[in-house]
Amino acid sequence: MTITDWPRTAAEADPELAAVSGTPTPVSQTPGTVSDAPECVSETESGTGTKPSAGKLSGTQKRAAAAIVAAALVLAGIGLYLSFEHVAVFAHQQLRFGSLGKGQLFAVGVDVGIMVMIAVDLLMAWLKRPISWIRYPVWLLTGATVVLNAASGAPRGRAWALLDYVAAGAHGVVPILFITVVELGRTSIDRIVRPDQAERDSIPWLRWALAPVATARIFRRMRLWGVTSYPEMIRRDQDLIAYEQWLKRKYDGDISRADEDELLPMTMAPYGYTVAQALAMPEQQEQAAQEREEEAERRRLDAQTRSEVAQAAAEAERLRAKGTVEAVRAEVDGQTGQARAHARAQVSAAERAAELEQQALDNAVVVEARAREAEAQRKEALERKATAAADLEKAELERKAAEQRKAAAEADKVAAAEAGAIETQRIAQARKAAAEADLEAAELERQAAQKRKEAAEADRVAAAEAQAIETQAIAEAREAAAEADRRAAETEKAAAETRRAAAEADRKKAEEERLGKVALADAARAEKEAAEAEWAAAETRRAAAEIEQRAVEAEDVAKLKPRERAVRRVARMALAAGLTTTGLESDEIRRQTNRVISIADIQHELAVTSPGTASEYRQEAAELLAGGYRPES
Repeated sequence: MTITDWPRTAAEADPELAAVSGTPTPVSQTPGTVSDAPECVSETESGTGTKPSAGKLSGTQKRAAAAIVAAALVLAGIGLYLSFEHVAVFAHQQLRFGSLGKGQLFAVGVDVGIMVMIAVDLLMAWLKRPISWIRYPVWLLTGATVVLNAASGAPRGRAWALLDYVAAGAHGVVPILFITVVELGRTSIDRIVRPDQAERDSIPWLRWALAPVATARIFRRMRLWGVTSYPEMIRRDQDLIAYEQWLKRKYDGDISRADEDELLPMTMAPYGYTVAQALAMPEQQEQAAQEREEEAERRRLDAQTRSEVAQAAAEAERLRAKGTVEAVRAEVDGQTGQARAHARAQVSAAERAAELEQQALDNAVVVEARAREAEAQRKEALERKATAAADLEKAELERKAAEQRKAAAEADKVAAAEAGAIETQRIAQARKAAAEADLEAAELERQAAQKRKEAAEADRVAAAEAQAIETQAIAEAREAAAEADRRAAETEKAAAETRRAAAEADRKKAEEERLGKVALADAARAEKEAAEAEWAAAETRRAAAEIEQRAVEAEDVAKLKPRERAVRRVARMALAAGLTTTGLESDEIRRQTNRVISIADIQHELAVTSPGTASEYRQEAAELLAGGYRPES
């Protein structure tokens, strides 16, 4: 039998009759559930057994309320009229106010003060902001007017008779009746504007008469603890007395043998705790401590998860940034290399074009000069050929003339000399030589003609050579043009090589972009795998938490002791660590339990400082698992 297994089968007793005597009958069943913490206000229903209506007043109800208010005002006017003169005269004559007028002002001030405070009290109650202390000055001033009215009717010069007491009391009837009506009105307004407010039960007068001391204690506790239900207060006392009787039966009349948990209802009773609330305190505190530990562990795991997610995101961002930088670097390098290759190709092509142009220009000038020179030489050769032909013909004629002159007489020598003087110097010399020796002259003429023929032949050869030279110049020009074409082809080849290098750079850039995309895809896949792993871990934790919650709820239903709860928690730890008991003997289950969980783990999870206690928990958990315990069942 556990702490809370005390009898709850007694019949419910009448609260009024049961609380009159000092020994109440056995109590009824205690509430099945208690609040998380003791509250000062009772949550039971009002002693009236009805709930106030929050609806609006009907027309008839409004007319009735108006009639009541009018009657109350009439009653107030009557009370003021009856008490005004007596209080004013008594104040003037007995209270030493200087004149009757001052006594009347005193009476008016008291009555006006009472009416103002009553009006403020009713107004604040109507506005749902009641001022509780304002009623006490009203009662005090009303009591003062009652005393003054009664004193004004006191006998003078003789002893008090019975009728004098009746007369003095009659002076206070109307003010007391008016204050009672005001209190009724205030309570009515409060119930109308605050229909959900709990009503405070009154203790029956029969109980006050039969057990005044016990009733005074109950009244005191109801006010201290904020209990508005009188039957609820009676049930609390009955539960506590019944629990004490149960402890006495359990320990053979010696309650001191009970532990602190069993004595909690008596310990916490002066603080307004019920028996059920006091007995539930250890479990609630243990559960609250466990919830705090779970919340701390949850916060730690959440922080760890956020840290891991942040690290993964940072790593992915770093890889993404690195891939972007590499791609940009490759793109810049490719563009730079391509630009440099284009620039070098353009410069080289320009230089080679300039060289070829200069060479072509030089070759053209040389060819043109050589052509002009060859043309001049050809013309000169033609002129020499024509001159040689003319000289040959002239020499032939002169030979014939020389032969004629040879046959002529010596007389013609003078005429020939004169004619030779007129002729050119060369002809004169020839004629002179002819005159000396015609044969020799003729021979010389023949030799000269032969020489002229040779010169003409030389001119022809020179012309042919000039033609050959011109052909060679053209060939050289063609060769230069071919060289220029070759160099242009080399330039085109260099440009093609540059384009190939640019294409290679573009290919490398595309490859780097592809690698960057692959890296991004790998990072995204890593993020997805991390998220899936985190989700799986969260699902595992959720399943474990659900199993733990169901196990705790089952333990709550079974009302297990703390040690039994600890043993079951160790068993759940072993199952969560991967222990499989299917087909295993008890000894093997014990060995496997010792293997999967350590003493340190048990001490950490259950906040146990003693290794011996932790070892006992583990041994009992192994026995519990061998007996077929499963938290799901």
